[in-house]
Amino acid sequence: MIYQFRSKAGPDVIMLSDLTERIFAILGRQLEAQGIFTVEQLPSLITLLETAILNDLEERKENDKPKQSDRLGQRAYPFLELLKESSAKKEPVMWGV
Repeated sequence: MIYQFRSKAGPDVIMLSDLTERIFAILGRQLEAQGIFTVEQLPSLITLLETAILNDLEERKENDKPKQSDRLGQRAYPFLELLKESSAKKEPVMWGV
């Protein structure tokens, strides 16, 4: 399944279900067909995702042969940027709408 995230603060972000499910698990949110991240929720969601990206990088440094094709930071970057832009411009992020 494909998910499209929208905000007035920036361009839409489209993600496949595997990455979306991984990010929502990190954020501690249940993935539903449609929903919204409110402006008040965005700062904590950004912190959670940034922390997970840093942890992923540390784990890769410890491993001899990291899987470059599945780097969380690289794959989640557009979504993280949308969250940051939306937080800065005080706009919610919606999907499935």
